[in-house]
Amino acid sequence: MKTLKLIGLLTLIVNLTACGQTTENKSQTEVLDGWKSLTENNYSINYPDNWELNKSGQMGTSFILFSPLSSEQDQFKENVNLLIQDLTGHNLDLDKYVEISEGQIKTIITDGKIIESKRITTENLNYHKVIYTGKQGIFNLKFEQYYWVVGDKAFVLTLTCEESQFEHYQEKGEKILNSFNINQN
Repeated sequence: MKTLKLIGLLTLIVNLTACGQTTENKSQTEVLDGWKSLTENNYSINYPDNWELNKSGQMGTSFILFSPLSSEQDQFKENVNLLIQDLTGHNLDLDKYVEISEGQIKTIITDGKIIESKRITTENLNYHKVIYTGKQGIFNLKFEQYYWVVGDKAFVLTLTCEESQFEHYQEKGEKILNSFNINQN
């Protein structure tokens, strides 16, 4: 059970750390005008060309996409990040993974509150969507997170915004999230 708690804790820490700085149609999408595409061995995603791609592996992420700052006073770059976790030997399905993750949201994140949690059924892979709020330092944040469990891997894709900016970024953020495809070769 310690390992399961560690997996959930790592997911939440990565998503909080990645953000701490000064349509549910999942079918294959084409790259929109003014967007770029990132294609790796096991996934692909599209994103606006004015968002910064960071593939440094910071805190175990596969990538982080940072939005541009909206003004000189803006201290937070809204972002999308991907964490891929190896679940080998843990015998976790999507239901159990969601249960562990939601427990961690409620107990580890300061003022963590789940707003929405639902299973999304698609023609390709089913996934789970969770929207929640919480605090990190001076920031009140809102997260939209998608979970997939494929074989022995969990894919956790997260949009992180200042809570006051979530509605402004949600449409574009969901276009990014919904462009994500897992290659099952």
